[in-house]
Amino acid sequence: MANPAQLSFQDAASPLMEELLYFHDHAMLLILIISGFVFLVITGLVTSKTWDYLAMDSEMLESVWTVLPAIFLVFVAIPSLRILYLMDEIDNPHITIKTIGHQWYWSYEYTDYYELQFDSYMLPTEDLATGSFRLLDVDNRMVIPVTTPLRVLLTAEDVLHSWAIPALGVKADAVPGRLNQVTFMTSLMGTFYGQCSEICGANHSFMPIVVESVPLDAFEFWTFLMVKDA
Repeated sequence: MANPAQLSFQDAASPLMEELLYFHDHAMLLILIISGFVFLVITGLVTSKTWDYLAMDSEMLESVWTVLPAIFLVFVAIPSLRILYLMDEIDNPHITIKTIGHQWYWSYEYTDYYELQFDSYMLPTEDLATGSFRLLDVDNRMVIPVTTPLRVLLTAEDVLHSWAIPALGVKADAVPGRLNQVTFMTSLMGTFYGQCSEICGANHSFMPIVVESVPLDAFEFWTFLMVKDA
């Protein structure tokens, strides 16, 4: 989850988020280089007549000014396209979970593992246990096994929603009448928090998402209890 006064991203909890963080650092380095170069040129134009002459009459400077942006775009495009393909890759997911957005809660269906389905509502403040997070915790968490390839199918029953877990690098729209999908795998155990990222109505900020990554045997036991109670 995000912390007060946090300036950077949340720690990566999936290989996909690790790649996104690497790309962010790579792009920021290029931005710093470009900003430094532009600042150097502007400073030279302001303080030196030689720079002013070069800027007005130098074909070499015009060529550099044209070629350098193209080179920087290549350095941005190659890793960007790589990550886009990684995000769309479907590598034999072991579990498929259907997620349905409602006003204002989520439903989860573990369709091809167990006939297991449940709703997930935000916990009211008066029901929070010690150590729980206000506006982020839910009554039924989406439990998944760690280091297991997953596919999440997304749709909505009423209006547009968006299923987003920052620590996992996952964000996809839930659109009424169509299915979107995201694939990911958690690289460590833990509890990861997210919220609907689409303005879906008056209670938009009150439909959080909680994903709990546990060992496979704990996941098997959880599914057994959920099916038994159902």
